[in-house]
Amino acid sequence: MAYEVYIDDMLLPLPPEKIPVKYSGQNKTANLINGEEINILKPAGLAEINIDVTIPQMDYPSAVWDGSIDNAEDFLGKLDALKKGKKPFEFTVVREGFGGDSLFDTSMDVTLEDYKVSDDVSQGLDLLVSLTMKEYRHYGTLILNFVLKENGDAQSEQAEGERSGEAPQEKNYTVVKGDCLWSIAKKQLGNGSRWQEIHQLNKDKVKNPNLIYPGQILALP
Repeated sequence: MAYEVYIDDMLLPLPPEKIPVKYSGQNKTANLINGEEINILKPAGLAEINIDVTIPQMDYPSAVWDGSIDNAEDFLGKLDALKKGKKPFEFTVVREGFGGDSLFDTSMDVTLEDYKVSDDVSQGLDLLVSLTMKEYRHYGTLILNFVLKENGDAQSEQAEGERSGEAPQEKNYTVVKGDCLWSIAKKQLGNGSRWQEIHQLNKDKVKNPNLIYPGQILALP
């Protein structure tokens, strides 16, 4: 089985050996007057991800650099920007079977809680970076806009350009150096896990989703 692990739009050059995701609960235990113990059910807590990432400082045949970073300094700079940016980003794991078949993917909005950089003699010149990420849930106030028809009934206002019957415009993207289907889906569609949709639309020209080339023109959903 092959793994591709992305932090935001950054492909880790070497996938972690383990990817533990802890799904916490918030249930509370209480005691009734008669001494009976009960469990008060609460909404699920935020998931937490702890991974150890090896950043190679030497050439490894198994290491894959995606073009956005190609050394340890770039990687640490990206982590620093994510930590100071105070914005959620996407954590994605793309899984592929031994026959090249796509398996289930993990895609989760997270925040970078902390990270630790270690120089370990057993790792040689390589850096070991321990990351702690926490699931991010979007929240906010829902605002509905209504217009009044002549008969006084309220009707939700339809956004311009979303009228029924209008054919969606076809979009294309030209592949550049360092692109992969996941990064294209992230940049163009806002969600890297939608890379399979791009692959389905372009199966006539992309036989292997892991092999795309600069200059290729891909249709986007």
